Amino acid sequence: MSANQTVDPEEIAELIARCKLSVSVSEFHGALVGYLSAGGHFPHGSVLGALQLEPDPEPSDKEMAMLTRLRHQTEEWLADPELTFSPWLPDEDAPIPERAEGLSEWVEGFLGGFGLGGSVEVNRGMSDEAKEVLQDMAGIATADFEFDPDDDINDESLIELEEFVRAGAMLLHAELSRASRPANDTLH
Repeated sequence: MSANQTVDPEEIAELIARCKLSVSVSEFHGALVGYLSAGGHFPHGSVLGALQLEPDPEPSDKEMAMLTRLRHQTEEWLADPELTFSPWLPDEDAPIPERAEGLSEWVEGFLGGFGLGGSVEVNRGMSDEAKEVLQDMAGIATADFEFDPDDDINDESLIELEEFVRAGAMLLHAELSRASRPANDTLH
């Protein structure tokens, strides 16, 4: 893989399976996005270490490089003025319950990563809008989804929630990530 190659969910799924990580692809991606959005930094360069995931066996050097690329790719997408960021969720053709579960897992991961990456000082300065986004995300993570007999209504509702989560993550990232980034934690 070249240094500029985009990392995709299938590659992360393979790493999760090989390293016996106890997260789904959606939860992993949510955790990384939450960590970055809260302004988390990587003093030792390890994505898995920062997210407090314990692989067994350890990732290969090639996999570690892939995780570093994913970190930078995600940071770039979150900050992109063209709004290219999108959470890694089950495909829109997947069954509605699977999509809802993937969304819940992503948000759970996001909240966990946000907690790991944040600081009390930065979080105290959060806007009311940012606080509300976090509260709403907590509600999504703990929701028991009830499905309508009409799949079109379910699909529309899930799309709205997915868009809220996407926009909320970008808002939190824009507000908090730069406030706590140390000068020596450069992005390449």
